Amino acid sequence: MKWIAISGSWRKTSQKVENDVRQAVREIISRGDGIVTGGALNVDYFATDEVLKLNPGATQIKVCLPVTLERYAAHYRKRANEGVITHQQAEELIAQLAALKKVNPSALIENKENTAVDKTTYFKRNAKVIELSNELYAFQVNDSEGVQDTADRAKTQGKPVKIKKYSIP
Repeated sequence: MKWIAISGSWRKTSQKVENDVRQAVREIISRGDGIVTGGALNVDYFATDEVLKLNPGATQIKVCLPVTLERYAAHYRKRANEGVITHQQAEELIAQLAALKKVNPSALIENKENTAVDKTTYFKRNAKVIELSNELYAFQVNDSEGVQDTADRAKTQGKPVKIKKYSIP
């Protein structure tokens, strides 16, 4: 079984991005491989949702978080209160990750050492995603820095990288 990292932009998305992510995940799961992703909004959310539809036991997914699920949930609720994301987005993501943990606790990889959710811990999370994968499929919107960081890490480790780029105003 090969593990394919799925990385993508969380700030902006479109139906095209969602369709492309879901199609890629369907292909990966149907051939018996698995995905590794970062548990964020949009691309990561779509990928996780698709795996849970196709593989309800969640044996073909690993989701790496920058902190514990409890801290991550608090962070997302704080971001919703700040207006960065919607409360609905925060609660749907938290529910998805909690459901994954319930179905297959080993599929949710929590970082118990980090206490903050910030650029540094997100980039450490990206490193973990690449460490656990054999190759990367990236869905990069508007030259997202986080997606670029993940792609650069994969290339540095000699892992194959497929990048789809999108421009969304």
